[in-house]
Amino acid sequence: MLAQHEREHRKMTFAKKSSENTKKYTELYADFCSNGYTPNLAREYADYFVLDAKKPAAGDILQAARLYNKVHDYKTEAVFLEKLEDMTKKLTNEEKFVYCVEGLLNKSKIGNWRDAEDFRTENINFMQIYSEKVDIKLKAEMYIALALSDCAAKHYTSAFRLLTGFGYKPQGRNDTMLLEILITGVYICAKSGDEASLSNTVENARAAMKLFNQFEHEWTEAYYEKMIEDAANGII
Repeated sequence: MLAQHEREHRKMTFAKKSSENTKKYTELYADFCSNGYTPNLAREYADYFVLDAKKPAAGDILQAARLYNKVHDYKTEAVFLEKLEDMTKKLTNEEKFVYCVEGLLNKSKIGNWRDAEDFRTENINFMQIYSEKVDIKLKAEMYIALALSDCAAKHYTSAFRLLTGFGYKPQGRNDTMLLEILITGVYICAKSGDEASLSNTVENARAAMKLFNQFEHEWTEAYYEKMIEDAANGII
């Protein structure tokens, strides 16, 4: 979830700034900082900024979808992503890019590999071209999504190659995106059934966590430890 100042610098449309909207977002962001990603946070955000809004902004729909993704509620996430299907021509390029990444992640995590493959084919040219204009973490999210779509189709070697081949460089010792890439590798190995590779990827992810000298929130360390454990059990 983005801090208020981060939202204001993204090339995405969020709810119009007002005292009520700012107050509600500040309240939800404080909840996020204290408790992390929770079903209640996703539900409250979606209710206020999307379901109860007269004209919900694309950025808020995407944020609601991403929050549901974080708590593994992929069916509800899909409902929010569907709200954007007829809006793609009205989206900014960054919004469309995030929509494509989230759509591919959602279909892959649900396991609809044919739908994921079709969606990827339809949007891959735009995603690859625009990925050169986004920050490195959004670009990394695209490669995670592409890897998971290959994994859903049981193309495990190509999935792992996508993760390791695009050249992500750690952004300091407290880089959570590097952790997410490594955790995706754990998941792919778990789904492939390669026990030796699974053991190695789990060790790599845990070694990366040991490099951290601080975590952004009190819950962050436990959150990533649970992600590693879940990924090793085929849950992402």
